Amino acid sequence: MLATLLLATACSGQTGKDNTNKQQVMAKSIVIFFSHAGDNYSVGNIEVGNTKIVADYISNLTGAAQFEIVTHKYDGMAYTPLINLAKQEAADGELPPYEGSAPDLSQFDTVFIGGPVWWGTYPQVMFTLFRDINLDGKTVIPFTTHEGSGLASCVGDVRAAFPKATVTGAFAIAGHEVRGGKAKVERWIASLGR
Repeated sequence: MLATLLLATACSGQTGKDNTNKQQVMAKSIVIFFSHAGDNYSVGNIEVGNTKIVADYISNLTGAAQFEIVTHKYDGMAYTPLINLAKQEAADGELPPYEGSAPDLSQFDTVFIGGPVWWGTYPQVMFTLFRDINLDGKTVIPFTTHEGSGLASCVGDVRAAFPKATVTGAFAIAGHEVRGGKAKVERWIASLGR
């Protein structure tokens, strides 16, 4: 399924019946992500979070749907208090609430999961959503934005949260590279079909 999805993605110049097939395949993927706007390390105060930009690149390249994990707990926080709070949440195993309800993922075969790396893994609010969704039998593709942590333990943590999913093709990009980094995301997406 993943190879079919990505092959269709690479054939963006097709029209007619082929384009209809491409759209049907791409409709079976979704990007689930958390992104933090506001005060960020290295890029300063931003209106659109780094991970949101990468999620948009993925959706533009693959036609994937999106579900953004939203919490207002961190709104307006300066960088240092934010990372201190994130460290405490991780130490306590806190699962902060997110807005709305978990998405219905029954129609999706491929799930991209992305977020920034906070203290070696995804922000705790993402784990709240992980508790509420079932990815059994799905292809799960983790990605991160970071400033030196790479993928950290995100891939292992996704595998632990979803042991009956196929976790593959992980990708990391530095937050300060995101705004000019669409080509890197394109190369990653293309590599998934190999």
